[in-house]
Amino acid sequence: MLAHITLNGTKVQYKVSGEGRAVILLHGWGCNIATMASIETILSPHFKVYTIDFPGFGGSDVPSQVWGVEEYTSMLEKFVSELQIEQPILIGHSFGGRVSILYGSRNATHKIVLVDAAGAKPRRPLKYYFKVYSYKLYKQLLYCTMGKERAEEKLEQHRRTAGSADYNALDGMMRRIFVKVVNEYLEPVMPLIKCPVQLIWGAKDQDTKLREARVMLKRIPQARLDVIDDAGHYSFLDNPFRFRALLTTFLKEDIYGK
Repeated sequence: MLAHITLNGTKVQYKVSGEGRAVILLHGWGCNIATMASIETILSPHFKVYTIDFPGFGGSDVPSQVWGVEEYTSMLEKFVSELQIEQPILIGHSFGGRVSILYGSRNATHKIVLVDAAGAKPRRPLKYYFKVYSYKLYKQLLYCTMGKERAEEKLEQHRRTAGSADYNALDGMMRRIFVKVVNEYLEPVMPLIKCPVQLIWGAKDQDTKLREARVMLKRIPQARLDVIDDAGHYSFLDNPFRFRALLTTFLKEDIYGK
């Protein structure tokens, strides 16, 4: 069943299926409710599954201001409060992992599953830092020589040429939000997560690499890591059978009882 709720001034679309303990599915950047459908199918016979379209995606409105991980997490906290959900299980893929980490660091959470999740700072090659600092210098020079309006036009042309596919697929407010969230890292709050955490990772993931999973494994107190050898960033779609086995094993006490 699809429904809508207004949270922090933004209309949010969500779906509910099944009955039992609450599970909240949080999709990755550029995705929506439909991306998580295979996980919903696994869990809805055993749990009450809520799947959320993050603001700016699917059937949810674009935020009116530049949101970061904090604002998306605050939205989730309001969602849990409004629907009177107690100690949910969170399953976050990619960007949804960032929100799951921050939420779990400061709220009562039963369990968390992080699937190819973002949130740990990646190890960048030297050329990345050269590119970043060259851009900052270029920006300073444009502002000094052209003025703000003309400089912004030139910078936007540069971003479209040099930006990532995710960046170029966006415009307006969502592009500004992407720039903010992609540079937010959550290592300091990871040790504050008190519930069991299952990390499920594709060995071939090039977006959030396996090294980042190992950072989370080290920093999150009750974490365990399982790697799916033949999968990439969408490990739950690349090898659904292995993913299902790992997920149901982690949740077996909640599915079958002790």
